[in-house]
Amino acid sequence: MTILREVAAAAGLSVEGAQPIRLAENDLWRLPANIVVRIARAGQEAAAAREVALTRWLAEHGVPAVRPLPMEQPVHACGRAATFWEELPPHLHGTEVDLAPLLRRLHDLPKPPFFIGKLDPFVRIADRLAAARSVSDDDREWILCRLDALWKEWDHLPTGQPECVIHGDAWGGNCAVTADGAMLMDFERTSEGPPEWDLTSTAIKHDTFGTLSKDGYRKYCEAYGHDVMTWDGYPILRGIRELRLVSFALQIADQDPSALDQAQYRIACVRGRQGPRPWGWTAVG
Repeated sequence: MTILREVAAAAGLSVEGAQPIRLAENDLWRLPANIVVRIARAGQEAAAAREVALTRWLAEHGVPAVRPLPMEQPVHACGRAATFWEELPPHLHGTEVDLAPLLRRLHDLPKPPFFIGKLDPFVRIADRLAAARSVSDDDREWILCRLDALWKEWDHLPTGQPECVIHGDAWGGNCAVTADGAMLMDFERTSEGPPEWDLTSTAIKHDTFGTLSKDGYRKYCEAYGHDVMTWDGYPILRGIRELRLVSFALQIADQDPSALDQAQYRIACVRGRQGPRPWGWTAVG
């Protein structure tokens, strides 16, 4: 609450009646007058500034997305960066068919006139593994070898669609559907990279998780206009995505023992001990 008071005061806003939306790595608060403040974790000042610039640029291009308030931001206080946004009206999480056309519009845009960075698909995987307490030495060594192999494959990724602006975390939870239609949210991981990276997020729901039906996946591909699973580079991106999800489960398991079985199950799957996909992974965290 102290940080919230500081950033709100710096922006000339009151915290009277403030309500927490989500307090995690990034803290989200609802302020009066339909304002949402997002307080980024320490060290994310550049990412917060990029997110504001990007969403303003998307507005110029007519892409439905969350909108930052028309004020100078980010605001800095207590070593954290805060950004201020228009609160969304009542909404639901989008489906794959809601998400696909938005990704198509995003991927078809020209590159922005400011730096957004290049995709790093391996960010935080090694750090999570190094910190994990709920993984055996044998599994850790195998995962690190797998990570190294995927690095080498990534460096020789087959030619696909032209690189473009990608969302970076393209799943239904980052697509909101209001009475006026669907819009994108959460651009923390937006960068320049292969559009297939965004498409793989949904492909693995069908291919790895088994939570998206064959018909549902077909409708997603039709709504976007391309099936990433037909591309030679898809198994590489799938492998990276799966390893990211393994490392995330291990991180959660260190904080919540109830996630340990799922973390160990995911390791067994990627090590080939649970048969072919889909593996029926369940959410953690």
